[in-house]
Amino acid sequence: MESIKNKIINICKSSVKASQYLSKTKNTERNKALKLIAKKIIKNKDHILVQNKKDLAIAKKSGLSKPLIDRLLLDESRILNLSKDVLNIAKLEDPIGKILNSRTRPNGLKISKITVPLGLIAVIFESRPNVASDVAALCIKSRNAVILKGGKEAKFTTESIIRIIKKGLEEANIDNRVVSSLNDYSRTSVNILLKMDKYIDVLVPRGGKSLIENVRKNSTIPIFSHLDGICHTYIDKYAKESTAVDVTYNAKMRRTSICGATETILCHKEAAKKILPKLLDKLVKNNCLVKGNSKLKKINPKVVLAKKEDWATEYLDAIVSIKVVGTIEEAINHINVYSSGHTDAIITESSSAAKKFLNRVDSAIVMHNTSTQFADGAEFGLGAEIGISTGKLHARGPVSTTELTTYKYIVQGKGQLRK
Repeated sequence: MESIKNKIINICKSSVKASQYLSKTKNTERNKALKLIAKKIIKNKDHILVQNKKDLAIAKKSGLSKPLIDRLLLDESRILNLSKDVLNIAKLEDPIGKILNSRTRPNGLKISKITVPLGLIAVIFESRPNVASDVAALCIKSRNAVILKGGKEAKFTTESIIRIIKKGLEEANIDNRVVSSLNDYSRTSVNILLKMDKYIDVLVPRGGKSLIENVRKNSTIPIFSHLDGICHTYIDKYAKESTAVDVTYNAKMRRTSICGATETILCHKEAAKKILPKLLDKLVKNNCLVKGNSKLKKINPKVVLAKKEDWATEYLDAIVSIKVVGTIEEAINHINVYSSGHTDAIITESSSAAKKFLNRVDSAIVMHNTSTQFADGAEFGLGAEIGISTGKLHARGPVSTTELTTYKYIVQGKGQLRK
């Protein structure tokens, strides 16, 4: 254990030095590195796919769940998206050195509040190898060094992507220790990393509930995280039928394994007779297991009776809970009790109902007449995201380049003395 600890301390120390180097680079230099990395991802796509097939074979043999298999899977289209996300991050405005506010005091002191990098970030993630390239690119852009600790189920894919990133940094004459892999897939290494607050400024866990609970319980490092993606879509009594059916179906079924997928559908009783038969039919025909009460079962006999715990479940699969509510207030109250504070949406043509919902639902992302699956940094025009934070301190919602900064005050004077 001592040797693992020493190895991690050495990685942290070299990463801190790299972050200090990166803080002196120009935006044009970092953009050049990102463009090289994007090209190299495409150039090496066949190699990445071979590594991904190794991971998939092991994952299937070990009985990894269907949602995690989907997150692990890469194909040519997904690799192209990895490259595109890196290029989009390169196009973002430089988040560093922005003057947030400035004032001159009566005594002549000029005080400015200016954005600076966080420093060294560590990200622990499961299954999704795309996290490696997204996180690395966001950190490079925002002048932060990063230590990546991927899940063992994606080991071959993740390490291949990290090696490609490091080669791109080398070609751009940037210290490749800016992006480091822990390259240790033991629980011991994670527990040691959680105590590296002497070196690491922020820790971001991305994965299952057990991982995030462990990090929250044991980390001495400040964290950005969300625990679950229990997202809701509420169909209001003033909802347009076609919008309600199409948007709600997309919110659930477009990709069921992502944290922005709707897990519970709430429907106003005055909209239920008109909208739910079509929505239930569409969900059931596309192999979605629907859970609800006896009234829903009368609408569609394939509905399974819901239990109380279903309202607090993140399925990450083709399963959804549906409840008919009497008022918008009941819907809002239900959401504020069971939502994980990630993303919740209302479908309505009433501006007053939308305003009430958007103001009173206490989540990081609230939406009107659109799919919860848009809860994504790239879809927000942020290039990509390190994750979705449901906390209320510093970062909330998609964590992108702006959220990877802090600030300092610069005070300029001409010899003033305090009386």
